[in-house]
Amino acid sequence: MIAVMRQRFQGSSIAARAVRSSLLTVGGFGFNQGMRLLSNLVLTRLLFPEAFGLMALVSVFMMGLQQFSDVGTTTAILQSKRGDDEDFLNTAWSIQVLRGAGLALAGAVLAWPMAQFYDEPQLLHMLPVAALSMLIMGFRPTRMDTANRHLLLGRVTLLDMVTQVSGLVVAIGLAWLTGSVWALVISGLVSCVVEVAINWAFLPGAPNRFRWEREARLELVHFGKWIFLSTVCGFFFSQSDKILMGKWLTLDLLGLYNIGYFLAAFPMLLGGMVTRRILIPIYRETPPRESQQNFLRLRRMRVIVTALLMAMVGVLACAGNWLVDAMYDERYLAAGAVTVIIACMQMPQIIVQTYDQAALAAGDSKTFFVLAFARALLMIGCVLTGLETAGLLGALLGIGAAYVLAYPVVVWLARRMGAWDPLHDAIFAGVGLGLGALAGWLNWSVIVALAGLGG
Repeated sequence: MIAVMRQRFQGSSIAARAVRSSLLTVGGFGFNQGMRLLSNLVLTRLLFPEAFGLMALVSVFMMGLQQFSDVGTTTAILQSKRGDDEDFLNTAWSIQVLRGAGLALAGAVLAWPMAQFYDEPQLLHMLPVAALSMLIMGFRPTRMDTANRHLLLGRVTLLDMVTQVSGLVVAIGLAWLTGSVWALVISGLVSCVVEVAINWAFLPGAPNRFRWEREARLELVHFGKWIFLSTVCGFFFSQSDKILMGKWLTLDLLGLYNIGYFLAAFPMLLGGMVTRRILIPIYRETPPRESQQNFLRLRRMRVIVTALLMAMVGVLACAGNWLVDAMYDERYLAAGAVTVIIACMQMPQIIVQTYDQAALAAGDSKTFFVLAFARALLMIGCVLTGLETAGLLGALLGIGAAYVLAYPVVVWLARRMGAWDPLHDAIFAGVGLGLGALAGWLNWSVIVALAGLGG
């Protein structure tokens, strides 16, 4: 038995590479989130709640710049038959560099309208500086994507850890010296410089150079047009809560939400990283429509992933308030109830998280766009309705409603790809309902108290 397990772990098969890459991804993500938590705990003592509200707005702006211009070069490299061709990779890298320069310029131009919209003068200076990270990240080597394509993530994970540590050290040092929110902005730039530099220096493979091959460009544009539209929708799906709350709520409440979301979102962010890094190569090499054996192999993997993520989110749903009470000072205690509710609201999304990448692996970015569009509309509508009717608590409940209402569209996509597993969904829906009821019973008093904030 031990020999068989060792062979499965050490071999070159898709299963062995998937196991190794999953462990590396989980380990690296755990390390990074641990560093973020440590940074969060230290910085909440050196800075003020409004600082985290400001950075939430900066993050929304940066995410918008990135996703409103995403042409899917990374995803194209992962799924394309030419994903290892040097001309294809260099053309993709050239597009990436030009895009980064354009985003940095756009960040400077859009800073004033953002500052006016949110009535926050500091954004006028913070946003152009933060946008420089887009210029820097445009030079990321495609060797990072190649390693992901072949599920060879050991060195990439190690270098990512170095990046996280460097950003943490700079953020804490500058916050201690200045007590200013600028510590978070500058540390983000330093992290980008470190990430690009060490991956250029230490990842194997030929260095990228400027190339503009017509065939590669056409393939990237054809695939990327739907990815672009999907990521625009994905931006509103993932960031509309902060966009709307930033307008409806005060900065300190937005900061509390940001902290609570950071803690509660750990399982879903982990699941997203695993599915993006691992599932596209697996779906590409073992498509579920091809055979029952492939479908059952994916079912086993899906059950394991969902069970682990549901266990994590269940712990956060039940103990989130206690964790915030133990780790943060009294200025941030309301974030405990936010953690509890967000953890419960994310359970429906965790159940279906392993389906999305099937369409991208098959090169069907149009179907993926339809799902992203539906999710974006539902998220905006539900969060806005929640804010109007019940303030912060209503917005949190609206997030869960959007996830549930999107389920029929997820099923439509999964069935087209031959990936839908109703037995899996039914079992974990029951588990989620049970965990949500337990979390509500344990934390009812703090949930009621939260209802009085931001109403």
